[in-house]
Amino acid sequence: MIMSTPPTSAPPTSPPPLVVRTPWVYSLQGWPRRVLFVLSFEAMAITCSSLGLSLLSEQSISHASVMGLTCSAIAVAWNWVFNVGFEAWEARQRSTARTVWRRVAHAVGFEVPLLVGFVLLFAWWFEIGYAQAFVMDLALFAFFLVFTFLYTWGFDLLFGQPQVHDGAPRAPQR
Repeated sequence: MIMSTPPTSAPPTSPPPLVVRTPWVYSLQGWPRRVLFVLSFEAMAITCSSLGLSLLSEQSISHASVMGLTCSAIAVAWNWVFNVGFEAWEARQRSTARTVWRRVAHAVGFEVPLLVGFVLLFAWWFEIGYAQAFVMDLALFAFFLVFTFLYTWGFDLLFGQPQVHDGAPRAPQR
């Protein structure tokens, strides 16, 4: 009987599926990247949240759109602050690759503070109880948690990941 050793598997040569190596359109960095990211994200967010809030509150789209715009303004400010902080944190990490877990952390870290803050706002504006406002907020949270994850990944596919500007040269990612 001949004994053979099991074949060893070679290390993977391709990146994990959610790590973006080359942008599909062109590399967009710095302020132009942030402005395009926020404006395009919020345009879609206002549309989706206004429709969702109208359906969930059983109130007119025009009434819900005021809240959609208000939430958008709050979210734009939070988006800017959060992403500057997230990218600063990311720049200090050993690897700057945006793995699945890093993308999940990004989406959850962005959405949870908004979830907490909007319950009171919804209850006041729609003249509803806190429980209904919480349910409405949870529905939007669930939608935007997935939307944020997919939008950020899609944006990175189109325009590449943001480059780190911490002054230290980095070795290329493998």
